[in-house]
Amino acid sequence: MNRPAPRCSTVLYAISVPCAVIGALLWVRGQTSAPPRTYGSFLEAHSYTPSAWRVWSPAVPEERLGLYLIAAGLVLAVVARLFSVRRG
Repeated sequence: MNRPAPRCSTVLYAISVPCAVIGALLWVRGQTSAPPRTYGSFLEAHSYTPSAWRVWSPAVPEERLGLYLIAAGLVLAVVARLFSVRRG
């Protein structure tokens, strides 16, 4: 008879999946984002554009942050799998 997965592995899976999905979305956004535009007037330069919104600091590009989150999600999933195999 199969026992249910331990609560620890369930929590780790619940954290790893959104982490990897958000990382993948950030990585795709970093790959497809256009370079900054040069604006002709003062009002255009200060208007809000969705592409100007930064997720992280300028020191870490979005594609690198996305890769870090994907890696963290994979590591958490492997740890969750190890917990479920070890306890099961």
